[in-house]
Amino acid sequence: MSSKRQTRGVGNVVIAIYAVFALSATVRAVYQLLRKYEEAPLAYWLSLVAAVVYIVATFALAKSNFALARVTLVFELFGVMSVGLLSYLVPTLFAHPSVWSYFGLGYGLIPLLLPIFGLWWIRKAKR
Repeated sequence: MSSKRQTRGVGNVVIAIYAVFALSATVRAVYQLLRKYEEAPLAYWLSLVAAVVYIVATFALAKSNFALARVTLVFELFGVMSVGLLSYLVPTLFAHPSVWSYFGLGYGLIPLLLPIFGLWWIRKAKR
């Protein structure tokens, strides 16, 4: 199998993961904002921001718009790191562990690792 084909195969996996995250984050954010808003408003608004980021990342990666994808993934990475740190410093802002809490530890660190992997793939795909 050629290197270019392998790179595209990995890219399809990354795009699929982002698409699943976009769908699940959107549904989760809408539910949380409508039904559980009072429990943790900041966490639930961040869920909506995450959904938008995942949607933009999915389309940018699928259309090979690497400039937009890179900006989106860097924004996502800094967001996860910032909110992860905030969840350590002020845990009362989060009613319970969320996708963002503790750098996504409850989600197997996927929220932290996914943008890193996506940025790596973009770098490989551009070669």
